[in-house]
Amino acid sequence: MILADKIIDLRKKNGWSQEELAEKLNVSRQSVSKWEGAQSIPDLDKILRMSKIFGVTTDYLLKDEMGEAEYLQETNDEPAEPACRKVSLKEANELLALKEANSVKVAFGVMLCILSPVLLIFMGGSSESGMVSFSEDQAGMAGMIVLLFMVALAVAIFITCGMKSSKFEFMEKELIETEYGVTGMVKERRAAFQETYTRNNVIGVCLCILSLIPLFVTVIFGENDFYYVIAVCVMLVMIAVGVFAMVRVGIIWGGFNMLLEEGDYSRRNKYMESGILGAVSTAYWVIVVAIFLIWGLTRNAWSTCWIVWPVAALIYVAWKVVAEAVIFKNKNKKF
Repeated sequence: MILADKIIDLRKKNGWSQEELAEKLNVSRQSVSKWEGAQSIPDLDKILRMSKIFGVTTDYLLKDEMGEAEYLQETNDEPAEPACRKVSLKEANELLALKEANSVKVAFGVMLCILSPVLLIFMGGSSESGMVSFSEDQAGMAGMIVLLFMVALAVAIFITCGMKSSKFEFMEKELIETEYGVTGMVKERRAAFQETYTRNNVIGVCLCILSLIPLFVTVIFGENDFYYVIAVCVMLVMIAVGVFAMVRVGIIWGGFNMLLEEGDYSRRNKYMESGILGAVSTAYWVIVVAIFLIWGLTRNAWSTCWIVWPVAALIYVAWKVVAEAVIFKNKNKKF
C-alpha cells in the first residue's frame, strides 16, 4: 500500500475530512488532496506529524511493503476508529451503475409528484370560469383521480428503486473503507461528471426562480381569474422540470460522495443521522406529508397547499444547521 492510500485510510478511520487533517498539520486542504492523489509527497516534518496524530510508526507510512498498520504504543491523540466495512472495486462500480440507472427513474417520480395537482387545478379553474361543461365536482373528481394515479406511480418507482438500492444502504450509515484503487477511480469519474452536475443544477435553479414570472405577468396583465390558474400550472411544470434536472444529477453525485464519504455522507453526518437527529428528521417529513394531505383533502385546496413543501424545506435546513451546531458544541466531538 502506497503512502497516498495510507493517508486516506488513516484519515477516514479517524473520521476526519481533508480540511480537518490539513488544519491539524497546518497545511492547506489542497496539499492533503495532492498527497492523497499521489501528486506530491509530504516532507519529513509532515510525515513525523502524521505519525503522531495517527498513532502509527513512520516506518508504516514510508514503507510501501507494510500493508498492516503498526501503531505506536503510546499516543495522546484519539485512537483510530475500529475496522470499517470494506468496499471492493466491483461493489463501487455496481453502486455507481445503479445510481445512474435509478437517477432518471427517481427524478421522474419526483416530477410526477410535483405535476400531480396540475390537472386538478386546471380542471377546477376551467369549471369555475365556465370554460368546460363539467360541474365543479366532476372536474375535481377527474383531477383527483389523475393526481392519485400519478402519486401511486411515483411511489411504485420509489419503492422499486429503493429495493434495488437496499444492498448498498450500509454505505449511507456505516463507516466504510474502500479497497486500493477505488478512491482514485471515483474521483476521476466525479471530475468527469462535474460539468454535467453543475450545468443541470444551474438549469434547475434558474427554472425554479423563473417559474414565478407567469404569476407576475398575470398580476400585471391578467383580467380573468382563469389566467391565474394557467399561471400556477405553468409554474408547477417549470418547477417540475427544474427539480428533475437537479435530482437526476444529484443522485449520481451522491453515489460518488457515498464512496468518498464526503458531503451528505461524511462521517460527521453519519454520526448525526444515526442518532436522535436522524429520528427527528424522519418524523418531521412524515408530519409534513400528513399536513399536505390533510390540507389538500379536507379543504380541497390543492392549488395552494403545495406551498407546504418549500416552506417545510426552508424550516428543515435552518433547523438542521442549528441542531448540528448545538449538538457538536455540547458534546465537543471531533469528526
